[in-house]
Amino acid sequence: MVKVRILESLAEVSSAQWDALHDGANPFVAHAFLHGLEEHGCLRAKWGWRAQHLTLWEDDELIAAAPAYLKENSHGEFVFDHAWAHAYDRAGLAYFPKWLCAVPYSPVTGPRLLARTPQRRRMLTERMAALCASNGLSSAHVNFHRHDEDADFGDDWLQRLDLQYHWRNDRGWRDFDDYLAAFDHKHRKNIRQERAKVARAGITFRIVDGTQASDDELATMHGFYLQTFAEYGNHPAITLEFLHHLARTMPQALVIVLAMRADRPIAGALCMRGGDTLYGRYWGASEMAPGLHFETCYYQGIDYCLREGLTRFEPGAQGEHKLARGFLPTFVRSRHWVAHDDFRDALRDWCAQEAESVRAYASTLARHSPFKADAGAAQGDAPSSPA
Repeated sequence: MVKVRILESLAEVSSAQWDALHDGANPFVAHAFLHGLEEHGCLRAKWGWRAQHLTLWEDDELIAAAPAYLKENSHGEFVFDHAWAHAYDRAGLAYFPKWLCAVPYSPVTGPRLLARTPQRRRMLTERMAALCASNGLSSAHVNFHRHDEDADFGDDWLQRLDLQYHWRNDRGWRDFDDYLAAFDHKHRKNIRQERAKVARAGITFRIVDGTQASDDELATMHGFYLQTFAEYGNHPAITLEFLHHLARTMPQALVIVLAMRADRPIAGALCMRGGDTLYGRYWGASEMAPGLHFETCYYQGIDYCLREGLTRFEPGAQGEHKLARGFLPTFVRSRHWVAHDDFRDALRDWCAQEAESVRAYASTLARHSPFKADAGAAQGDAPSSPA
């Protein structure tokens, strides 16, 4: 008999049990990453995050799990449902709390239904909806799931579609010059000029992983992160203690790009490394220079992927400016179970219209690929689905 347990902390399950449910290629669903967020002050009930991880057990064996949270707001999700919440409020209904299956603060596609068989993944989605219904919750949401998990959702789960810009080495580029050779003349020239400006400013780069980063470098990177959030008026959630935790528990996955003027860091980009993918997460700078953001966040990451044999680079959400630098439009997905029948029917039409608009926009973007015609075809003019 399969038993359901809701965990209010990942401390309630061992890392060996949790990590046996996925292949380890995506660092964001690792026990160390998710538990670290809870343990080191990144998730707090007063910020709207309360762990409610869904787990399925056969006796003492964990057979399926989904990282999940009871949410009192939509902060830190990157799949925007504010209009849904406002519609509920106007109808005199409570949208919050809702149940969210996702990785906090991380608009990164990856496995969300952790199980070794399709049957067990389907059990997770069925129980997620049933638990929401029995607890009187408005909805359940699964954000940035893998496209091959689509089949694990029933017809009552609505699908939303969005776009990000991802780099893919589909052609076996060996180095940056090889990569630039695939661009048309205009875009190749612009990238070379951007990189040259940074070099002429006397800025060099140091890339460290968790095994190499000093305490001072971790603190410096965290300071850049805090400064960026302060400049945009956003609330920072990632703590310095969490960065130290990643350096200890996931040292190969933590990658930091530091822009150096002489021996002093002036900017940095915090990344995570997966099986074949580099994920850009945060950036900041204590001083600016022409081209510094593009070099630190994009070109250094591409260089790193080419050296390390990684085939994908996801530099974060949004940003049409990424297209001109070789990051092509890529579909990302989310699924939504809505308890209220009338709202579900109305939102089904809304989601279909949204998806049609996203596909049309993606087709427009694909016509503006920076790659030469032959290279663009190989790279994929049509938006792709992340694995």
